[in-house]
Amino acid sequence: MQLEHDSWRYLVVWEFEVRPGCESEFEKVYGSTGDWVRLFRTANGFVRTELTRKAGSPRHYITLDFWRSEAAYEEFRRHHQEEYAAIDRRCEGLTQHEVELGRLERLGE
Repeated sequence: MQLEHDSWRYLVVWEFEVRPGCESEFEKVYGSTGDWVRLFRTANGFVRTELTRKAGSPRHYITLDFWRSEAAYEEFRRHHQEEYAAIDRRCEGLTQHEVELGRLERLGE
């Protein structure tokens, strides 16, 4: 039996270097109840986001955005371009560097 939590087939991974002193605000915005997740939850096909931090490097974070499919993610991006861009602009001051590390497809079940 597959749990809802495990129903993802597509994963988008981002890496961030947060500006000194902005860690708490970054965690609020990018965490499981933050601005990004609230926007993602409006989309059909969003499963969850996990916010992680690199061990021994308190300003380096990785986000894992889990989606039911690539098509669901791409549809979300098409239909929410303006909202996505607005949050992205608001968050620019929190980070020194950000990069999409990749988009992955789940294999198996």
